[in-house]
Amino acid sequence: MYLKFGEKMAAKFADEIIVLSEEMQKYFKDTYNRDTALIKNAVVPIEKTPCDKITKKFNLKKDDYILFLARVTPEKGLQYLVSAYKKSGIDKKLVIAGDLPDSEYCHEIKNMAKDCENIIFTGFADLDLVKELYSNCALYVLPSETEGLALTLIEAMSCGAQCVTSDIPENTLVLGDFGKVFVSKDANSLAFVLQEALNETWTFEKSNAQTEYIKNNYSYDRFCKEHEDLYQR
Repeated sequence: MYLKFGEKMAAKFADEIIVLSEEMQKYFKDTYNRDTALIKNAVVPIEKTPCDKITKKFNLKKDDYILFLARVTPEKGLQYLVSAYKKSGIDKKLVIAGDLPDSEYCHEIKNMAKDCENIIFTGFADLDLVKELYSNCALYVLPSETEGLALTLIEAMSCGAQCVTSDIPENTLVLGDFGKVFVSKDANSLAFVLQEALNETWTFEKSNAQTEYIKNNYSYDRFCKEHEDLYQR
């Protein structure tokens, strides 16, 4: 109730409202008949980094694992990925990167994964480890049910990783002409798309084109200029 109240006050009284996605822009227009300024997030591109730490710590090599790197909370949809991975019979490992809070949801995820030795939990991942994980995965998967604008997806795309996401607009609009999508909240659909993506060749040319696309659309130069222009107006 408090968050909804804050939203209404922003829509009614703010001089300008910045939103991150077309879907949020549409939401404010449909709900409050309020125009907003769309300024998408920016990221520092992830440098392509060879395997080192991930091999020493987790015995991971280039292209032999699927990566989930995001907050481990219900809306990120990790439960669908673990279920889909187990159904798919894929022989590549599934790496779940980052801290797992002591929550009921995280205990559920661990319980789902306990009988599968190919599911690896890295725990806290520093920047060097994150770079290696993004750079060398066979797939980066974001199965989220809802998003604002996922920085982890933009980061993964920035270093040329092949990406699979749920088909919510906040993800598909970021993907553009790259990556693959599955039906949100549908583990069977995700299992099929994982196999399909791994059976296709992710070429050097596609990877580089994706990196350039992210640099052109999610750079800090663009981000800062759009904010400055808005403040000046």
